[in-house]
Formats: sequence, structure tokens, C-alpha cells
Amino acid sequence: MIKRRRNLQSLFKRIPITPIGLVPSVRISGISIDSRKVQPGMLFAAIKGENADGFDYIPQAVADGAVAVMSDRPAPEGLPVPYLQVEGDPRRAVAYLAAALHDFPARKLRMIGVTGTDGKTTTTAMIYHIMRSAGIQAGMISTVSACIGDEVLDTGFHVTTPEAPDVQDYLDQMVQAGLTHCVLETTSHGLAQGRVIACDFDVAVVTNVTHEHLDFHGTYENYLATKGKLFESLAQTPRKSIGNLSLAVLNKDDRSYGYLKRISPAKQVSYSMLNEADLWAEAIDNQPHELAFTCHFGKEQTARVRTPMVGIYNVSNSLAALGACVVGLGIPFEIAVAALANLPGVPGRMEKIDLGQEFLAIVDFAHTPNGLARALETARGMSHGRVIAVFGSAGLRDREKRRLMPQVALQQADLTILTAEDPRTEALEDILAEMAEAARQAGGLEGQNFWRIPDRGEAIRKAVQMAQPGDMVIVCGKGHEQSMCFAKTEYVWDDRQALQAALAERLGKSGPAMPWLPTSSS
Repeated sequence: MIKRRRNLQSLFKRIPITPIGLVPSVRISGISIDSRKVQPGMLFAAIKGENADGFDYIPQAVADGAVAVMSDRPAPEGLPVPYLQVEGDPRRAVAYLAAALHDFPARKLRMIGVTGTDGKTTTTAMIYHIMRSAGIQAGMISTVSACIGDEVLDTGFHVTTPEAPDVQDYLDQMVQAGLTHCVLETTSHGLAQGRVIACDFDVAVVTNVTHEHLDFHGTYENYLATKGKLFESLAQTPRKSIGNLSLAVLNKDDRSYGYLKRISPAKQVSYSMLNEADLWAEAIDNQPHELAFTCHFGKEQTARVRTPMVGIYNVSNSLAALGACVVGLGIPFEIAVAALANLPGVPGRMEKIDLGQEFLAIVDFAHTPNGLARALETARGMSHGRVIAVFGSAGLRDREKRRLMPQVALQQADLTILTAEDPRTEALEDILAEMAEAARQAGGLEGQNFWRIPDRGEAIRKAVQMAQPGDMVIVCGKGHEQSMCFAKTEYVWDDRQALQAALAERLGKSGPAMPWLPTSSS
């Protein structure tokens, strides 16, 4: 990959950011908001975050080779490198600078953004697969990975949109690799913190907007307005040499529909599995191995859609992907439908773990009340016996979920095990106490139909040991994630490995070791 060094003064002439004072004449090769990732030649952006203030790490960044520092506050005394102060949110400046440093790669790509509470990753993967199946040279940036040609890059420990410098770097790599399209999973944190500024979207897709991240956004209305930024940004996309689309793909079944329809551009496509829309579904058949439904596109085209992504909710995800690809990108309807039939599995999304046991074992990312309800609804349809659910609720996140998710589980699962899920700096026993109280209020009897087991490995073992032939064990909340956070430390953790370990132990087979956590007894 070409490593550019650009003069900061030249970059500022190309972006809508107001500097305070003169912009220093210094050449930079990159931008970082994390002092630990600074390399020689980079600009360090000192930003105040939720848990740390980058201003405190300026000396470390300079010691590691930062050639300039940028912030929204006056310069500290005695700084040995050039300093730049900007007006407003410094994250906005970081995003535009990163885009300018890479010569605005999004303007050379057809950009599809996917947002929502649940189903973003799956819908992003569907769009990517359909594009590739149609012969389009496409890339993908999701909360699981970045796909650039045949290269797959990990995008981090926990699910959120990468920081703006990383996003722009991925987009630049796509342009250099000769790709023409990119689908970008866009989280509410990514929108709120300006990580997708200068991504110049052509198509905006929403899955749903339900109860989540209210710890960060405060109210549902604020959360919805943040999601809406993706759709409002369509009108701000500059003229591209490849032409502009400006299309909004909206879920007519979701409570977000009225607001997003009002703020989106004139060109819209709606989808529904309850009512007639531009794309709508009927005759839904959800089997353990396949989801099938009849899709109506407009008044003339109808097709039977089949996909290995089981679960009624994947009807909506499929419709959203078809709307983006068929209406937005002009991919023939029959090619898009055929692509969904051979869609590869999405890591950690209703992912089966099979060691030959006489019951089903599934790992799913469901970590919201709506997501858990949908996952358990699917589990009920796949199981011939009981549904045994294992999940937790993250620390320093929306506390209301701790009440809502046990209520969902007590209604839809037969047996529920409450356990750790990234407690962070909160006391795990307090989180579990809140969840247990909600379970009791929902009619649960501790020790009979629900349990509290702080160690996630032991919780999974308990579920596996209780399972009988025909049952379903479903472990929710972590999906594909590769770590668990206790205090401020990330411990290596993978629900799929843990479930394999528990199954191997029960079956007396060789298998992976159960990952270790601070709650483990050994």
C-alpha cells in the first residue's frame, strides 16, 4: 500500500474545518486518536473520551514519534512539536483530515451504509455477498471484519464502527485494490462520534431501531436521531464522477419508519413482512436448516427466496439487502435472490456448534431485548424439546436491559442461566442481582427455571449438562467477539470455543480448553 506524507496546511485547504490560528507546515503520514498506536510521522489527535482524556497522553505520543498534535484546547506548555487547535468537535476534524490524507477514497466508491439496532452485521454480509455474486468488485467493513479483495482484516475486540482514520485507510486500500463498491456497517456510536464523516454514502439502509445504548444516547428519540444522521448525510454527499444515487432503504414494520421517511431524501424504498411495500414478504416458512419466503418486488416481480440464515427476523434482513442491491445498485432481482440461497454463515449469528450431541447448540450475538426475543423465537421453532438460554448484560451500558432481557427469557425460554457479559468496572454480583430480581418479577423461580452463575464458562457447562435429546442450548450476547472485559482488562474469550469445550467434556471427546476468566474456579 502507498504510504502518503501530506502537508497539514494543504490538507486543511481541502476540508470544512476551522483552525484557530495558523496551521503548521508539517508533513504527516497518518492520524491517530490512540497514543498507543502512534507511529513516527503521525499527527496525534488529543480527544477527551468516555474513560480517558487524550490530552494526558500527549507526551507519550510525542515520545513515540508524533510530529504534530491537534486538539480543541489550547496547547500545553513546552510542547516540542507543532500544535493545532480547531473549533468544534475534534473528531470531525480527524475524520475529514483522514479522508483528505487518503484523497477522499469514498468519492471513488459506491458507498452503502447499514445501520440499526439488530441485524446490521447480517444485512451488511448479505449485501456484500449479493454484490460479489453479481460480479461487482466490492469491499466490506463490518463490526466483524474488513474484507478487501481476498484479504480479511480483524476490526477489533468489541462491536462498533472502527475509528475514522481506520475507516478511511480501509477505503483507500479498497480503491488501490481496484474495488468499486463498499458496504459499511454503521453503528450509532460511529455516527455520534463522527467516525463515518466523509464516507459520502450513496445508499442508506436501516434494519430497526429498538431499545439499546440509552446509557449513551439518553432517550430513544436521541438514539433514533443519531441513526438518522446516516440518512441525512445522503444529501451532503458531493457529486461523484460515477454519479450519485441518494437512496434510503426503510423498514415499514419498524417504529423508526415515520421519522426516517420524513428526513430521508425523496428516493426511498420500503420493505415489510407485515404489509405491502416496495418489497414485501408472505408465505414465510422458517425451518431449522432453511428460511424461505415469497418476495414481491413491485407489482410484477415475485420470487421464492431461500436462505440458510434461519430465523423470522432474517426475512427483514433479506428484504433490506434486496432493496439496497436491486433498487439501489440495479442488480437483477433473480441474481440477488439466487445469491441469498448460498449465503455463507455470518460468524456468531445463529451459529451451530455440533460435536455429534443429541441436542442443538447455538451461539448468537443477541444482546438487546429485541434481539434476544427474536433469537429465542427462532430457537423455539428449531427445537423439538426445551430451550435453554444463557446470557448476561454488560456493565456500564444501558441498565434497563437488565430488567427487560430476563423478562423476555422467562417468557420464551424454558430454562434461563444468567451470567457474566463484559461487567467492566461494575460489580458482576450487582448486575446479576438486578437481572435475578427481574426474573423473579416475571414469575421465575431461582434454582428451578433460572439460575445465576457468574462464571460464563460454568454457565455454559451447566446448560450443556442439563440438555436432553431434542433440546436447544442457545448462548447469547457475545457472538463472534474474542474477548470479555473485567475492570479494564480484556480477557481472551470466545463463546464458540467455550461451547465446544463444554460439549466435548460432556461427550468425552477431545476438544478445546474452556477459556479462563477471573471468575473461573481454576
